[in-house]
Amino acid sequence: MRHLVLDTETTGLSATEGHRIIEIGAVEMVNLSVTGRSLHLYINPERDIDVSAQEIHGLSPEFLADKPVFADILTKLIDFIKDDLLVIHNAPFDIGFLNAEFSRCGHPPLSMERVIDTLPLARQKYPGAQASLDALCRRFGVDNSHRDLHGALIDADLLASVFVELKGGRQPDLKLDGGTENELSEVNISGENKNLSGFILRKRSVRPARIFAVSDIETAAHKDLLARMHDPIWLR
Repeated sequence: MRHLVLDTETTGLSATEGHRIIEIGAVEMVNLSVTGRSLHLYINPERDIDVSAQEIHGLSPEFLADKPVFADILTKLIDFIKDDLLVIHNAPFDIGFLNAEFSRCGHPPLSMERVIDTLPLARQKYPGAQASLDALCRRFGVDNSHRDLHGALIDADLLASVFVELKGGRQPDLKLDGGTENELSEVNISGENKNLSGFILRKRSVRPARIFAVSDIETAAHKDLLARMHDPIWLR
């Protein structure tokens, strides 16, 4: 399973008002592991940059003056993301800007059906809690001390770590004790054991572990995956 964790920086807040993309960062993940492959592009927006936006990302018109325009990097971007799933924090913002750029180039738009938006994912998992990227880094212990300013590749890399945790990466609350495991069971709402949600926790015996032998084909595929990853933990 391949995901591209993606972020953009822009000249302002509204694509419909003519603001443009000035930076794109994308990090490749395969089976929820960062492979070491990434894409980082600076883009000449051919327009001014709002002062408020420069204060966020630190990118100036002077720095971007000699960078390629979006039409010149479109093929490189499409070749990297292919048709795989995109992981984006507050996806409507980035997809809106990308599709505005695609439209200028006569390219079909990106569909939201291929996007995983981590912002509503975080809000659903932690209702009422802050869901900014910085807040999620603090929650999951992801080191973002190098993030003085917003940067597309830096933010994409941080989001990759956050995404793994949102998918249950470390599972810090998984506990088995006393030879039993918890099972969430529905009960009769009119019965004596009812609670506010209509569910109770029952205890049942833990199933014995099942051992699955790894085939030669699977071993070879694993070695091939490690060869394509940057500093995989399995080889440390």
